[in-house]
Amino acid sequence: MTLRVALLVFRFLIVAQCCTPEPGAVNVARNGTASQSSDYQHKVIGYANKAIDGNTDGDFRKGFCTHTKDDYEPWWNLDLKKTYNISSIVITNRQDCCAQRFLGAEVRIGDSPHRKNPVCKTVTDVSKPRISMCCSGMLGRYVSVVIPEHIGHLTLCEVEVYAKEVVMYAGNIAWAVISANVWRTSNVVIFLLLYYFIMNLP
Repeated sequence: MTLRVALLVFRFLIVAQCCTPEPGAVNVARNGTASQSSDYQHKVIGYANKAIDGNTDGDFRKGFCTHTKDDYEPWWNLDLKKTYNISSIVITNRQDCCAQRFLGAEVRIGDSPHRKNPVCKTVTDVSKPRISMCCSGMLGRYVSVVIPEHIGHLTLCEVEVYAKEVVMYAGNIAWAVISANVWRTSNVVIFLLLYYFIMNLP
């Protein structure tokens, strides 16, 4: 039982460490430009750039969220203008209604402007207004949100991208590999210390 407890606590620590933006981390999404599959025609029009306006209000009716038409595979795309090493993304989902529409959405990162990039995360839980996802240093200029094989609306109230700029591409790939190895090693040490502590509880 103590091993199981140690594993659960370790898992919680790793998720928290990975998905929470580091202190002082910069939201580079604010410097990008956004586009989407269509603009829903309503008295409040949810243009694509409303997902990077810095406002995390989840009420679409207040005018701070995006909204597509009833599209097949609706998408939203962010051009960061430069290639970044992306550690985490935080998305604010719509809250005045329809939060479940976001289920199954894929967040993709890469250098293809056509959204055919590797997936950072597929959304499986919309119980919280803000959805944090770990991207573990994925490299890319474009961040896209797509709901594949689905006909429906896509609404985003804010997309925050926490990343570091890639100045020397090859050098940063090497650094990313080194950092990942150091991160994995430190996690093993944390787990061993945690396990030792739990096993030696009075």
